[in-house]
Amino acid sequence: MLKAIVGINWGDEGKGRMVDLLSEDFDVICRYQGGNNAGHTVINEKGRFILNLLPSGILRDETVNVMGNGMVVDIEHLRGEMKRLTDRGIVITPDHLKISDKAVVCMPYHKLLDCLEEDRLGDAKFGSTRRGISPVYADKYMKKAIRMGDLLDFAALEKKLPGIVEWKNLTVANGYGAEPVTVEAMLKWLHEWGDGLIPYITDTTVYLHEALAAGKKVLFEAQLGALRDIDFGIYPYTSASSTIASYAPIGAGIPGVPLDGTIGVMKAYSTCVGEGPFTCEMHGAEADELREAGGEYGAATGRPRRVGGFDVPASRYGVMIQGADEIAFTKLDVLSYLKKIPVCVAYEIDGERTVNFPTGERLNRARPVYEYLDGWNCDISGCRKKEDLPREALDYIRFIEEKTACNIRYVSVGAEREAFIDMKE
Repeated sequence: MLKAIVGINWGDEGKGRMVDLLSEDFDVICRYQGGNNAGHTVINEKGRFILNLLPSGILRDETVNVMGNGMVVDIEHLRGEMKRLTDRGIVITPDHLKISDKAVVCMPYHKLLDCLEEDRLGDAKFGSTRRGISPVYADKYMKKAIRMGDLLDFAALEKKLPGIVEWKNLTVANGYGAEPVTVEAMLKWLHEWGDGLIPYITDTTVYLHEALAAGKKVLFEAQLGALRDIDFGIYPYTSASSTIASYAPIGAGIPGVPLDGTIGVMKAYSTCVGEGPFTCEMHGAEADELREAGGEYGAATGRPRRVGGFDVPASRYGVMIQGADEIAFTKLDVLSYLKKIPVCVAYEIDGERTVNFPTGERLNRARPVYEYLDGWNCDISGCRKKEDLPREALDYIRFIEEKTACNIRYVSVGAEREAFIDMKE
């Protein structure tokens, strides 16, 4: 069985929390795209963890965790993340973690270029996390990237690297006027941080096919959400990778194997980190109150998240693009302070009302059309069954189900692993 857990909106929906919860029923957890710009927060009996690169199943001793070929890996960051976990008693061995030999290495010059370009753009910046993600994906498709498998043959890598560095300095030094990158520094960095990862480097295509043949269950974990997808998102304010569920088998290393289901994750309200159009955005005291209630600060960056009411057009679009079979609805408890809950049910664009999510310049001209639902004004964080929820909370869930045309299966009422309701039970 292969299932994917993906984001429906702009990212930061709570995917890590849901992967940690549902991974109990799976043998293999696989991240299939993105880099260390993820900020998957997990709270369980072992503590509170923020995972940027490692799959969220890494906190379960019995799972195998795969970093697929669709990922870009900052090996220095990965070694640091692994150390932070092992220092807290999390066991990470080559039997527990497997890194695709085809995943691309995010080099120091990728991070440098990311920062130089954001600084050059000034007020027109894309809102990058400055972690080198777009530059390294660009190099992948320019066929000038270093892959994790290259670390297995350092003699060949030493011959390959000078040409790449010379090419890269055409941009770093001659373009931006920055200090040129040196081959010696890059080799030292690769040795220092890469040597310790060699036992983890694996042909994940072979591994995953053998796991499936043995009857293992595989769960794919996405980074970011549908609206940050390079093709279907709010381009150019997107990530550089495909965040879509259908890419999961490709980014994991088993492109010929179809998914058996997709769980879409979306919050009970809207949040967005970074730049770009965000039609339902709140401002002022109203935004501050919601941001504080939900603790809405980026796990990867610490940046305050932009917040707003639930966005129906964006979520309908995300459900469609992700092919979601069911929804995990997170942070419902955050809305408990509201007497009336705002929901953006449509957009008004050039005097016309639409429930369809536009892209391009039309999205920049969109204005939200709100409806207000009754709040429940009580603490629901202790609810564990559907029957425990107040009528107004159930009405809100049904309203969102109807508007997004997708069944809500899981409802999160707290950050802890057990703080959820299975609406089918």
